[in-house]
Amino acid sequence: MLDALCMLVRGAAIAVRPDNYEAHAFDSWADLAVEPDQPCIRTATLRIRVPEVVALTRYDKVPRPSVTFTRRNLFRRDRYTCQYCGARPGSSELSIDHVVPRAHGGTSSWTNCVLACVRCNHRKADRTPRQAGMRLRAVPSEPDWRPTLRVPVGGVRQTWQKFVSDSYWDAELKP
Repeated sequence: MLDALCMLVRGAAIAVRPDNYEAHAFDSWADLAVEPDQPCIRTATLRIRVPEVVALTRYDKVPRPSVTFTRRNLFRRDRYTCQYCGARPGSSELSIDHVVPRAHGGTSSWTNCVLACVRCNHRKADRTPRQAGMRLRAVPSEPDWRPTLRVPVGGVRQTWQKFVSDSYWDAELKP
């Protein structure tokens, strides 16, 4: 919502009125009257309706969606499996291990963190796998799966249906 308005202010997008397809730059969009049932942004001097549909006027490239480095996503990437012995003891018996320990300059990142069972993590301690005489089952890397759009059933805005084909809404979304 705010991203669309920011792009409108920067001139990177134009707002499109879904009812009549009029295109508006920020100034003409800000001049439109805000109806009582429409979401709006209030400033000290303006009430600006939030655009439901925007069209980009320029872009450098399509952004590459990336997977956020989180504990949950790390467990998904490593499939709840110890990356040293291959055990699958359950999430309560797994911990995040820094391949290069933080005490030695290691960072919390996709390429330096793996799941380890309590036994393997204790054995490795504050050393690198090589120093501990252990071997990783796979080189840690950023996952190649991407975030997907989840549209809740019944959550499709009526005004969007004029701009997006029915086959988009009927497509099967993969987790």
